[in-house]
Amino acid sequence: MRITVVAVGKLKERFWADACAEYLKRLGGYANVRVVEIPDRDPAKSGGEDAGRALEGKAILAAIPERSHVVLLDIGGKERSSEELAAHLDELMMRGSSSITFVIGGSCGVSDEVRARADERLSFGRITMPHNLARVVLLEQVYRAFKIMRGEPYHK
Repeated sequence: MRITVVAVGKLKERFWADACAEYLKRLGGYANVRVVEIPDRDPAKSGGEDAGRALEGKAILAAIPERSHVVLLDIGGKERSSEELAAHLDELMMRGSSSITFVIGGSCGVSDEVRARADERLSFGRITMPHNLARVVLLEQVYRAFKIMRGEPYHK
């Protein structure tokens, strides 16, 4: 299983980077996971929010591996419990999806082209959270999903 996380913006604070590194290390035994950081575009320097989203969108689309199942993190997406996420990832693997890409957009959202490329949308609830925190939560939930799928201790 190959998992790609395409995220707009860099992890500037060390605590975010350390948290992500820990879950990436833990995930190493279950899947080939890589994170691709897309530079965030300042709307004021990019010609406005639409132009910034378009530039970020082109970079996001270029980072998605060919034939990958794309999951866009979106507040309006489908909410899943940890068990449901595990079952869904297991189902995708059983159907032959060997590559899954999760997309975390920028502060202004994602372009229509990225939204159209997504095979599904996933929400962590109706709360708003910083994108750095969303990346940590995503990696933790994917790790938890693999533990659940294998029946290993961790999930409680």
